[in-house]
Amino acid sequence: MSGGATYLYGEGTVEINAGRRKAKVSVSNTGDRAIQVGSHYHFFEVNRALDFDRNAAYGMHLDLPAGTGVRFEPGDTREVELTAYSGHGRLIGFSSLTNGGLGSTDTRIRAMNRAVELGFLGARVESAQQAAAAQAASPAVAATAKPSPKSAAKPAAKPAAKPAAKAPAKTAAAKKAKTSKKGDK
Repeated sequence: MSGGATYLYGEGTVEINAGRRKAKVSVSNTGDRAIQVGSHYHFFEVNRALDFDRNAAYGMHLDLPAGTGVRFEPGDTREVELTAYSGHGRLIGFSSLTNGGLGSTDTRIRAMNRAVELGFLGARVESAQQAAAAQAASPAVAATAKPSPKSAAKPAAKPAAKPAAKAPAKTAAAKKAKTSKKGDK
């Protein structure tokens, strides 16, 4: 099949990531190779050669449709728009800087410190007070997770089954029959 994918949405425009916190950051590729970032990658954790305000990008991804991305050529500087993650806000993997809940001040401090230690350009160490203020000013997600519609609608668990009755003890004849050799009586 040739050509790109075709999407049919009907009449009107489709707004993605509506109602979420947004931020614009200026990003420079200081490396010697092009760097491509996918739409759902935690922007704070992108390639360490990209120089931008990582603290402002914490808890956010590119504000683009799923499956798309942005390419940064060596030496290029461009502005990108980011949007906050939704859902429970637990990020695991990526560059292994966050690995925890976005609503946790401790996770944020640990991620910032790790980014600085590993040489991610644009990262700054935050004190507990700075991290708490940043969380309060623009939380990426609520600090407490809400139950999903699936888990909220689950019926109560069934009561445990009664234990099975004990099998009757074997008679002496049954025990002997099992241990006797062929031809023994």
